[in-house]
Amino acid sequence: MRYEVEQKYRVVGNTKIARQIEDLGILPQAKVTQSDAYYAHPNRDFAKTDEALRIRRVDDRNCITYKGPKIDAKSKTRQEIELSIEKGALGARLGDELWQALGFRQVGEVVKTRQVYHLTRGKYEIEIAIDCVEHLGDFVELEALTENSSELESAREAITELAEELGLRTIERRSYLELLLEK
Repeated sequence: MRYEVEQKYRVVGNTKIARQIEDLGILPQAKVTQSDAYYAHPNRDFAKTDEALRIRRVDDRNCITYKGPKIDAKSKTRQEIELSIEKGALGARLGDELWQALGFRQVGEVVKTRQVYHLTRGKYEIEIAIDCVEHLGDFVELEALTENSSELESAREAITELAEELGLRTIERRSYLELLLEK
């Protein structure tokens, strides 16, 4: 089973944090715009079960992602299953049609510009994402992936240490969709 060990932080502006990351010798990758369409299950309330199902579009690439319930009270650690689907607008439309045919309905869309950095801490490849989310503002996400549930705590520790080093303090456990729906 694949786990996503993630922590999200609200930041005011993103220029300072980008400089801090680059001062560590980490170069940015290409900036991308991500558009995430989220779906509600026909028979269970994902808001209550703390799950998520989305179709993500990045340029002409599309993927379906299922995120299981968070498994701790400190971070956003959860099971994640991701699979690529057909490219382009047609692939996204077919994915949407599939979910609709199965009784799912779209409940929201999150659009963000993301600047990604990668670094290795111990045995973990950590992705640092600086997000500018439409209608919400700026955030930083730190994420490590692991296939082994016995490594969850050490992955969380690696992320926490990096957050402290970057001066990230304002933790946000809610998803971008939750934040948008609360507005």
